[in-house]
Amino acid sequence: MTTHPAPAPAWEPAESAEEVHALLRASDLHTAELYGLPVPERRLERSRALVGERAVHLLRHGDTAIAMFTLTGRPPFRRALDVFPPARAPLYLQRLAVHPDRARRDATLGLRAVRRACETARAAGADALRAEANPDLRKSVELLTGLGFVAYGEVETEDWMRRVYLQRALDR
Repeated sequence: MTTHPAPAPAWEPAESAEEVHALLRASDLHTAELYGLPVPERRLERSRALVGERAVHLLRHGDTAIAMFTLTGRPPFRRALDVFPPARAPLYLQRLAVHPDRARRDATLGLRAVRRACETARAAGADALRAEANPDLRKSVELLTGLGFVAYGEVETEDWMRRVYLQRALDR
């Protein structure tokens, strides 16, 4: 019997809000346990809306969604945008997630997701990619800053959640 190697992971637009939401929740739970933080609340309705807008990008390996990110043209946060340097056509990166089982085996999945987000944003005509991150999630912030994102403004705190705002200029 001949065995065929599994196909390489491939990026695709998300089709199922339930699949996206499950991946996001699994990633959130893993991250909360890793850092000793509460699990953020997520709304399935929001996942449905973002999937419906075709804003969610999944990295799939076979039948399994192993990483994702979301790109939107509007900010997912309430912060005034004057914290950022001017940009002609910014896009917003949010909901970056990696399946915990896969993250343990392949530490590059988050890196691949952010690189793909930058490429996708650039191809869509964006000149900047903006994100909000919890500075307590050190590995996530280090990943973003290591890929050229710069933090702007002061760290904001609301209840247990802390936020920092980052932007990366996208070269043409």
